[in-house]
Amino acid sequence: MKKNGHRLFPQDLHIHTTYSTGDSSVTPQQTIEFIAQVGHARIIGISDHLEYLDDPIFSRYAERIRAQGLRLSAEVNGAPWVDRARELGLEYYIYQCFDRDADYKGAELLLQTGNPVIIAHPLLLDTNLDKVPPECYIEVNNRYVWRFDWRLRLQPYVKRFSFVIGSDAHTPNWLAQHVARYVAEELGINESVLF
Repeated sequence: MKKNGHRLFPQDLHIHTTYSTGDSSVTPQQTIEFIAQVGHARIIGISDHLEYLDDPIFSRYAERIRAQGLRLSAEVNGAPWVDRARELGLEYYIYQCFDRDADYKGAELLLQTGNPVIIAHPLLLDTNLDKVPPECYIEVNNRYVWRFDWRLRLQPYVKRFSFVIGSDAHTPNWLAQHVARYVAEELGINESVLF
């Protein structure tokens, strides 16, 4: 599928906007409306950091995402935020699973909602993938994968997990997935398209 002569990615479910107010990487141009206009993927999900989405901000955030026809999520910063995330009616979870027992339990609790749980930044956060429930999806994204020996750390899990590819975009020029797609191809990963 193409838009404006450019091939669309199947999906991008890990995108931040100006709602991630405490994240210095986010630029003022990175609005929900702009991401919808760019339309770089067939399926687009917005997943701002949950800690910046208190009430009544979350209500407006959800309304704006839905008005653009995008998928609604949030990036959940480990176990302390799991209960809040479960209350919000998110379509899926971008989950930061640190190497802590409470965080692995948090992944299990999020799975109980019946919605997809995507383990974000497993290499950066040193997530022990042996402890992650196999029903979770593992994200390969442009932002961090290239900093690590991804062959060594992800190859053993290619058959255990399904994978998603994301941009983890904080700025408009990050709305790409080329590095992540290269890594997936090298590992022989078939992308799981969730919606």
